[in-house]
Amino acid sequence: MSEFPKETIGHVKRNYKPAIITISIILIGAIGILSGMRGVEDFDAFDVTILPLMNAIFNSFTFLFLLCALFAILKKNVKVHRRFIYAAFVTTFLFLITYVTFHYIAPSTSYGGEGFMAALYYFLLITHIILAAVIVPLALTSVARAWNLEHSRHKKIARWTMPIWLYVSLSGVLVYIMISPYY
Repeated sequence: MSEFPKETIGHVKRNYKPAIITISIILIGAIGILSGMRGVEDFDAFDVTILPLMNAIFNSFTFLFLLCALFAILKKNVKVHRRFIYAAFVTTFLFLITYVTFHYIAPSTSYGGEGFMAALYYFLLITHIILAAVIVPLALTSVARAWNLEHSRHKKIARWTMPIWLYVSLSGVLVYIMISPYY
């Protein structure tokens, strides 16, 4: 009997690290640059406030897909887990498109609440932003390890990736709900 699991025989591991680093730097850098921009003056092609709503919808789907992926893997259904993870990547990608578009077109919106609600909003926003930057390389590394059939290494990083990605997607929805009256 071979010392390698059947699925790893003949499998060539790929080095995804350069792509993960490049994608992470480009995404995080672009979002950082956009956060400092003023937006397009007199943009009136459409109501840009539809974009944050779409962001929240995509984040909601990402959250649900991740929960389904988690439940699937807890039941040892790798095929279903993989499909829900890919679905979460798709909705996250769609989120990024609408997020970048909104922040390129629209000026920043200030939160208008006070007291406890303002403190809660800023806590959610700050932790969301920091962990959103962290999740980019984590999620890409997790999927790369799965593609390379490095199951134990995938499992180790996924234990961090899954809860952080769940938090980022849920907190994104909560931030939207809290700031939406001020658009």
